[in-house]
Amino acid sequence: MEILAVDHPLVAHKLTTLRDVSTDSPTFRRLADELVTLLAYEATRDVRVTSVTVETPLQPASGVRLARPVPLVVPILRAGLGMLDGMTRLLPTAEVGFLGMIRDEGTLQAQTYATRLPDDLSGRQCYVLDPMLATGGTLAAAISLLFDRGARDVTAITLLAAPEGLAVLEDSFPESTPIKVVTAAIDERLNENGYIIPGLGDAGDRLYGTA
Repeated sequence: MEILAVDHPLVAHKLTTLRDVSTDSPTFRRLADELVTLLAYEATRDVRVTSVTVETPLQPASGVRLARPVPLVVPILRAGLGMLDGMTRLLPTAEVGFLGMIRDEGTLQAQTYATRLPDDLSGRQCYVLDPMLATGGTLAAAISLLFDRGARDVTAITLLAAPEGLAVLEDSFPESTPIKVVTAAIDERLNENGYIIPGLGDAGDRLYGTA
């Protein structure tokens, strides 16, 4: 598994404001959107392309276009929705699927309550969006589902990751499995309730409120 914590001053600046308890929901949503676009730039360095030739106003020119099948972007509901616009802004031709998953706060295990994905993902590159990689159970379950449907490789994009969650992901898949995690920062640890420390709180609540 490849892990990339993006080291960039703009990423650090936006993440600092996201952490701040005084940041209101509208500002949090805007900054999360901007931060995801920066992370997506790094996450798509290995996106598959095909060579093409186009006509400029002066002469033919060689270039590339995204290969088919186009990438699939998969936000994990609900908090992952706050990352979708930032991702599709960079990949407007990508298709979008949805996974509804929730963590049982007693067992800390992920449960799937909704799935809107193609049955056959053969050869697809998939980008999973989930703000917090905490215990790792939700992402591990989501990635397993995508590979079970034939995905070619999977990249998870998160705002924050905990060492414990990264270890769970590594232990959940063979070494040869093509998985990449791109995050704005790897924090210190999880607390006794499975929250990332120092973290930024509950990302879903901070994006949308507690309703």
